[in-house]
Amino acid sequence: MKALLKSLYLLATLALVASCASVSKYNLPCVTNPDQDYKDVVTIVSKAECFSAEAFVNEPVTEAIKNIPEAKRKPVVAVYRFQDQTGQRKSIDGYASFSTALTQAPINYLIRALMQSNFFVVVERAAFEAITRERQIIRSGREKFNDDTKQLPLLFAGIIIEGDIVDYNTNLQTGGIGARYLGIGSSKQYREDTIVVSLRLISVSTGEILLETLTSKTILSVAVSNDVFRYIEDYTKLVEFETGSAMNESKSIAIQAALETAVVNIINLGIEKDFWEFNE
Repeated sequence: MKALLKSLYLLATLALVASCASVSKYNLPCVTNPDQDYKDVVTIVSKAECFSAEAFVNEPVTEAIKNIPEAKRKPVVAVYRFQDQTGQRKSIDGYASFSTALTQAPINYLIRALMQSNFFVVVERAAFEAITRERQIIRSGREKFNDDTKQLPLLFAGIIIEGDIVDYNTNLQTGGIGARYLGIGSSKQYREDTIVVSLRLISVSTGEILLETLTSKTILSVAVSNDVFRYIEDYTKLVEFETGSAMNESKSIAIQAALETAVVNIINLGIEKDFWEFNE
């Protein structure tokens, strides 16, 4: 019985350490390197251990977008459309799912990435009808009270930014690793998905597609399990103890990372083609 209690204590300790490591190790590189290659199982598993359910989106996900110099003259851009074109549904075993696998409001992540880059001036177009209605109310109110103050003209965009989530592949790579010794075992399993986004810049004056880029982001899921079993009472009874957890990288954070990477790529492509320049 003492041996059983000792084994259970050891397993519980290992599980506690693993769970603490998964939270304490969570840092930006776990989700901030969309272009990083996961070359082997060990790297995938170690990266996935950094995931946490407390993932936040208050700060930019991609480190590169924080370090972009300001533009010498900020381009004025408008975003009209950015949608999920994959048509993927959530996978639920044994049930018909009508919920989509990805967010249906990815345009918010695109606008956020453009704003966080501090390189563009982004004008509102989704709420354009509400803006014009408020301007009409202001104009009528000023006319009623003989106020001659003129309204500033609405800022127009010389560039339209559009794109889509064009691909979402699941189970591109799966695998695992485990070991067992004297009734004490531990195992890890992982799954790799990929999301691809497309982004393009269109000239308002000519309709020409000026720049275009495709970026992808790997989404990792990892399951960790630990178990122990012992025979007690002269090997007449079997006692088993199991514990486990699953860690999934947020699809929303993956979309955000892919879009921020796409924005960085677009800025660099524009620099190469002399569409704009950094303020040095």
